[in-house]
Amino acid sequence: MRAAYMYGPGDVRVVDAPEPRIEQPTDAVLRTVVACVCGSDLHPYHSMQPSDAGRSMGHEMIGVVEEVGADVRTVKPGDVVIVPFVFSCGECEFCRAGLQTSCVNAGTTKPTGAGGAQAERRRAPFADGTLYRVDVAEDDERMPGLLTLSDVYGTGWHAAVTGGAAPGKDVVVIGDGAVGLLAVLSARQLGAERIILMGRHEARTDLGRRYGATDVIAERGEEGVAAVRELTGGFGAHVVIDAVGHLPAYEQALGAVRPGGTMSRVGAPQYTDAPLQRKQFEKNVTVTGGVAPVRAYIDRLLPGVLDGTVDPGAVFDRELGLGEAADGYRLMDDRAALKVMLRP
Repeated sequence: MRAAYMYGPGDVRVVDAPEPRIEQPTDAVLRTVVACVCGSDLHPYHSMQPSDAGRSMGHEMIGVVEEVGADVRTVKPGDVVIVPFVFSCGECEFCRAGLQTSCVNAGTTKPTGAGGAQAERRRAPFADGTLYRVDVAEDDERMPGLLTLSDVYGTGWHAAVTGGAAPGKDVVVIGDGAVGLLAVLSARQLGAERIILMGRHEARTDLGRRYGATDVIAERGEEGVAAVRELTGGFGAHVVIDAVGHLPAYEQALGAVRPGGTMSRVGAPQYTDAPLQRKQFEKNVTVTGGVAPVRAYIDRLLPGVLDGTVDPGAVFDRELGLGEAADGYRLMDDRAALKVMLRP
């Protein structure tokens, strides 16, 4: 089996890897239809400690079930499934509450040994609680949109929902990557009328306008904050979404939010400490967001993808074979591609 592994900064290789197999009766083995490179994959691409063993990469995929364990009941061989980026048992208190990312048996804190999605095949633990079957063919033209439901569309939706995007609310989205653009789309779906996208890559901000952004601000830092305030009557926005994850974006969000407003953070933080204290306290700002439980959102978002009323798959602007995964990382790191889809 071929799979993409990262061995250090800038060092991605497609290598021969062990074949996945059923290890627990709740497992499934999947054959990958499509996978992709995520913006969050670029963080280790910049800073990973070199490793001789390498790290199996990727967390977004659509697969076909090839084999199931004895206890699996909801999927069967031949099914096409969306694979959310976090595995979940579907039965614990947090899964039942729609917070699968905090699953006590998997989630973000319990290693599953599943291996990465940038591979020809993959083991899927907790198949019943994680995999979402869709009645489509492997060659369905909507596959890019379906793939966004494994992470970036659900994450953009999480940002807009937790932030409280709604009619009458001004929404700022910081970051013109795939998550930021799909947060724009989600805010528009939730009824926000003024949506300000903060980004400086024209091809991306053009897609943001297509998704519903009413204004684009290229400035960053204090200049960017001043531009937001100018557009919002001097007060700042009701909702500010940080879809970047770096400290300057966080500080920009805190400056751009109005008193009583909400900051929603969905960019994976690349810092340990953030200046939450007095400024946030004095402005009565709510801080929310977090790791998106995308499995909980598929029921709501899938119909629009299937009937074509939304096109989240437009964030994929390059398609490569799995063997070209290293090129996909390079293209995204160079901002020559927004999001790269990989096909085995």
